[in-house]
Amino acid sequence: MATLTPGFVSDPVKLRPSPSEDELEVVIRAVYKQVLGNANLFSAQRLYTAESSLKNGDITVRGFVRMVAQSELYKSLFFEGNPPYRFIELNCKHLLGRAPLDQTEISKHVQIYSEQGYAADIDSYINSEEYTQKFGENVVPYPCSIRSQTGVKNNVFNQTVSLLGGFATSDSSKQAQLISTLAANLPQKIKVSTSKGGASSPTTKRFRIAVSKGGFTPITRRSNTTYTVGYAQLSQKIQNIQKMGGKILSITELV
Repeated sequence: MATLTPGFVSDPVKLRPSPSEDELEVVIRAVYKQVLGNANLFSAQRLYTAESSLKNGDITVRGFVRMVAQSELYKSLFFEGNPPYRFIELNCKHLLGRAPLDQTEISKHVQIYSEQGYAADIDSYINSEEYTQKFGENVVPYPCSIRSQTGVKNNVFNQTVSLLGGFATSDSSKQAQLISTLAANLPQKIKVSTSKGGASSPTTKRFRIAVSKGGFTPITRRSNTTYTVGYAQLSQKIQNIQKMGGKILSITELV
């Protein structure tokens, strides 16, 4: 476990009026870093058409963020091969600077994508009132839930730090980081590791899920049961429980 580092609370990057070429490059690099999750880009991967539009004043920083998030590059990195929970975690992190608020928000974005498609779901973050209030047209998104904010729940703070630190800093991971706490509405413990050694891999962890199951007839009462699953099966098991009408009482990591 570690304390927060200055990297979590760096000053926001804003595009000023009549920017110099150097200032534009700073903004472009900041957008790539935030939206693409610290991915190291090859020259051939840069979105030069979008960069030119920003430099020419044809789009704002918000427009540039949108073009990056709707690009085939972003889609290949964070959508293709990822479960919905992980994709939404990363969208919230990259585009709103925070972790998902709750299971309701996860469900909302799953529905938008299912009914309207990929581009509409990305737009739902960038067109939101929250994005406008936080970043406006010319501030690069940043992890703002790390800063003190009125109305931000402690659990959102903990979840955001957990997405930024430790194992979750690898945005290329296909595994959702917050699914157990969001699905069961449980408190999130801050997890920030300072090194790769000394901690067990999340893929080796096992969890006990306590569930209240509904009866199949009016006279059959609800009953409680537990399941023990590995990390790789956790997401699917939670979804199966919810489909069957079960209520998750708790999810406990086994040690």
